Amino acid sequence: MDLDVYVTAHRAEWERLDELLRRGGGLTGAEADELVSLYQRAATHLSIVQSSAPDPMLTARLTQLVARARATVTGTRRSSWRDAARFLTAGFPAAVYRARHWWVPTAVLSTLLAVLIGWWIGTHPEVQAAIGAPADLREMTRPGGQYETYYSSNPAASFAAQVWTNNAKAAAMCLVLGAFLGIPVLWILFMNMLNVGVGIGLMYSAGRLDVFLGLILPHGLLELTAVFVAAGTGLRLGWTVIDPGPTTRRTALAERGRAAVGMAIGLALVLFVSGLIEGFVTPSGLPTWARITIGIAAELLFLAYVYVLGGRAARAGDQGDLEEPDRGARLPTAA
Repeated sequence: MDLDVYVTAHRAEWERLDELLRRGGGLTGAEADELVSLYQRAATHLSIVQSSAPDPMLTARLTQLVARARATVTGTRRSSWRDAARFLTAGFPAAVYRARHWWVPTAVLSTLLAVLIGWWIGTHPEVQAAIGAPADLREMTRPGGQYETYYSSNPAASFAAQVWTNNAKAAAMCLVLGAFLGIPVLWILFMNMLNVGVGIGLMYSAGRLDVFLGLILPHGLLELTAVFVAAGTGLRLGWTVIDPGPTTRRTALAERGRAAVGMAIGLALVLFVSGLIEGFVTPSGLPTWARITIGIAAELLFLAYVYVLGGRAARAGDQGDLEEPDRGARLPTAA
């Protein structure tokens, strides 16, 4: 394509669009229709220039012109409490539900890995010796040892805040680093399962596995589920880089990336709940069965939230993405 000829042929339209935009709201009905038509044509011109003759200056000019026109045509929109309610009741659970084919297998395989590591450590004294000196291991696993006092080592509120911050950071890293083909996500997931497996193995070797499970299950069910959701979503984002599906890689990554950002916010709320349980329920004087029951109830409520509300929203077409007016326009590619 001869860029100079193309610019000459369409410059008048772009200047007319710019003129209408400068006039703001004082347009007649005919002029408003003309603005919409010129906006659509300018969007097409931008797409053609980007694909056929990507001149940086012309692309920047048209991008700015199209963005201004789109803002005028679609109008500005402010976030409201209704948006937050829609996110919590539809967008976030729908995103988690749609990613279930990634995070459910991730959860199953990760749990099996943690159990396998725990069995290996618990049944092999030489592995335990490599982890730490016998005296140190006894101090960790004895009644009133480090594994038990960890959850009451700080005031409940500050401990819950610390746990929430650390877990939210790990979940966000899984979501963000997923774009690097998911490799960093696998490492983060492995380190989490290694920590759990070490605890299982050492407490099993000390004959106190029941105590360990009584401490970790109340908050760990919901906490680990949130981590698995983040890891599965990060892995899906990494796979999108390899196989974007029927859309372009850029479009697919934008859609999945926006959903991942929203999911990070939602998972932060989920981890806040698990942090409260870890700070106030796990170290409490409640019977073990009561603490575990609270953890199971929190987990079941989250799964019901995802599979009932999220499933309904997903079947209604909710992608867990931004609403249509807030997304970037998909430009037409034909004049």
